[in-house]
Amino acid sequence: MDKRIVVTRTVPESAVELLREVGDVQVCSQDRPLSAPELREAVRGAHAVVTMLHDRVDAELVAAAGDQLQVVANVAVGYDNIDVPAVTDRGVTVTNTPGVLADATADLAFGLLLMVTRRLGEGERLLRAREPWTFHLGFMLGTGLQGKTLGIVGLGGIGQAVARRARAFGMNIAYTGRRRASAEVEAELDARHLPMDELLRTADVVSLHCPLTEQTRHLIDEAALAAMKPTAFLINTSRGPVIDEKALAEALREGEIAGAGLDVFEREPEVEPGLLELDNAVVVPHLGSATVETRTAMAELAARNVAAVLTGDEPITPVR
Repeated sequence: MDKRIVVTRTVPESAVELLREVGDVQVCSQDRPLSAPELREAVRGAHAVVTMLHDRVDAELVAAAGDQLQVVANVAVGYDNIDVPAVTDRGVTVTNTPGVLADATADLAFGLLLMVTRRLGEGERLLRAREPWTFHLGFMLGTGLQGKTLGIVGLGGIGQAVARRARAFGMNIAYTGRRRASAEVEAELDARHLPMDELLRTADVVSLHCPLTEQTRHLIDEAALAAMKPTAFLINTSRGPVIDEKALAEALREGEIAGAGLDVFEREPEVEPGLLELDNAVVVPHLGSATVETRTAMAELAARNVAAVLTGDEPITPVR
C-alpha cells in the first residue's frame, strides 16, 4: 500500500513530484490556513505531513493522524508552530528547511533597513497621493548607514548574511545571542560580541534574527525600546511575537526610536493598527523568503526530508 502524504497547502509542483516518487500525495484543496479541526481531519491516516508555519502541530494532531505517522516536514526554518517534544516523543521525526532561505531573508531585511532609514515608503506614498513637492536640501532627509553600528540579535545563518550586506555598506557589526559565534565568523565580519543591554544601548540599527522561544517572546518590550537610542531603527524578519507590537507602536509614536521595518507580526495576518498609522513604520506581509527560487528550494527540501524518512534513510535537516 502506498504511503499517504498530506501537504497542508499548495506548494511548487516540483516538490509534489518528489513526494509522488515515495507515496500517494494529497494537497489540501483549501489554499488557506486550515482550522485545527480541519487540519486534524486532513491528516488522518497520513504517513507524512508537509506543514506550513501557520499549522499548529501538537500531540492532538499526531494522535489524529494515527500511529503510522512517521514524519512532519515544516516548510520553514522556524518551528515554533510545532510542539517538538510532544511530536518526537511519539516517534515522529520533525524536519525544517534551514540554509536555503538565508540570502533571500537577508536581502529583505536589508531592504527594510533601506526603506526605513531613507524614507522610501513615505516618499512613494507622497507621490502616489499626488501631493505637491519640490527638491530642496532639507526635503525628506533620511539617515546614512556608513560608519553606523548594526546590532544583530542572533548571528546564525541569516544574521551572518545580513552582516555581510551591512559590511558592504560600511557599517560596523555588533551581535548578541544564546551562544558566541566562532572566532572565524567574528574575524570575517569584524563583529563584536556584546551583552543584550549594551547592544540595545549602542546600536544604530537593531536587527532581529533569533528563533521564537519562551525566552525570546517579547524580547523587545517597553523596557528594551526605552534602552535604544532615539535615533535608532529596529528591523524584524524573525517572528512577530519577539516584539511587543503595542509597545513598539507607542515608542514610534512618541519618538523613543526613529523607525522600524517589520516583515513579521505578533498575530499574523493581523497587524497592530497603531503601526499602520505611522510613517516611521515600514510593514510588509511576511516576504522574507518570497522569491520563486527560495520558496521552491524550501518546498523541495521538505519533500526530500519526507522521502528520506519514508524510505528508511536519515532526514536531511532534522529538528533535534
